[in-house]
Amino acid sequence: MTDNCHGRVVLLVGTEKGLFRLVSDHRREQWSIDGPLIEGHEILHAWIDPRRPQTAYAAVRHLIWGAHVYRSEDAGKTWESLSAAPQHEVGKHEESLRAIWYLAPGLASEPDTIYAGIDPAGLFVSRDRGESWEPMAGLNDHPTRTTWEPAKGGFSIHSIHQCERLPQRMYAAVSAGGAYRSDDGGASWYPINRNVRAENKPQRFVESGHNIHRLVVHPRQPDRLYRQCYNGMYRSDDGGLNWVEISAGLPSDFGYAIVTEAADPDVVYVLPIASNHMRTMPEGRMRVFRSADGGNSWQALTAGLPQSHAYVSVLREAMDVDDLPSCGVYFGTTSGHLFASRDYGQHWDCLAAFLPRILSVKAAVIPDHE
Repeated sequence: MTDNCHGRVVLLVGTEKGLFRLVSDHRREQWSIDGPLIEGHEILHAWIDPRRPQTAYAAVRHLIWGAHVYRSEDAGKTWESLSAAPQHEVGKHEESLRAIWYLAPGLASEPDTIYAGIDPAGLFVSRDRGESWEPMAGLNDHPTRTTWEPAKGGFSIHSIHQCERLPQRMYAAVSAGGAYRSDDGGASWYPINRNVRAENKPQRFVESGHNIHRLVVHPRQPDRLYRQCYNGMYRSDDGGLNWVEISAGLPSDFGYAIVTEAADPDVVYVLPIASNHMRTMPEGRMRVFRSADGGNSWQALTAGLPQSHAYVSVLREAMDVDDLPSCGVYFGTTSGHLFASRDYGQHWDCLAAFLPRILSVKAAVIPDHE
């Protein structure tokens, strides 16, 4: 995203039945909404490219037509399906491609590079804006792959990050397999799960095999990471080599959505879920929790959010922030409600209600002339 406080804010909201596009000026007081775009398809992940604000990408799935990458050349207003899709070699796994779960931009110096995480778990790179794809064997064929297994939501690679300040540093997460790091541009990888509980395993602390729901890397401090797991919320201050649990003070150690502010690596937002069994808001109360000290303490943010009988969930990609002054925070629910705050989560407004089940929310600030 850009620091241009006079630009427009664009939200790309992926749902089970298509993509919705919301636009506001930098005040974020009035929003227009368009959609559904790519009608009738599941939009698992969609974003406007920070390197080229006219370009956007979407990971799309359809029960009949399968999984595809879509690209837009007008900041998400219209879309086209690309002919190539990231997929394993035929016969390598039971299926070559079930879904494309995650798309990520490469470095600013490589504007044609994008990455994809798919199900069955695989990491792929395109050097030509999604026209062709190559597997990243260093992770796909990792020796610890035998410890990976499908999670309830699928068997995917997600949370892919390449670090601008350390161009050879990359991160990715496997559900269920854990977090991984590369220090050579993705050629080789090693697991980074030390001190993270894995209650689904015979041993509580293992090298790999963790069910990680989301991994967040601070955009300006690549050694500061946060992760929300099947068993706890964690922070790392050394690029994932060590983790400390920061679940204390939250109503649950289970959840999916987590984001951090670009301006401050100590600020983190999380939406806890009651349990792996219930998978709805704890006590039926919709609460966003914010920490200003790296997760050492938490504040519940509730103004404008329902505090009774809100038995909904927020999925891993369905929460985001912008980087305007007075940070905007956004999330969408499985009931199709889209909420926004323009003051660090202190007050919330419902921007849209009764959309299809929301799968992803991504914010971008683009120049007015784009």
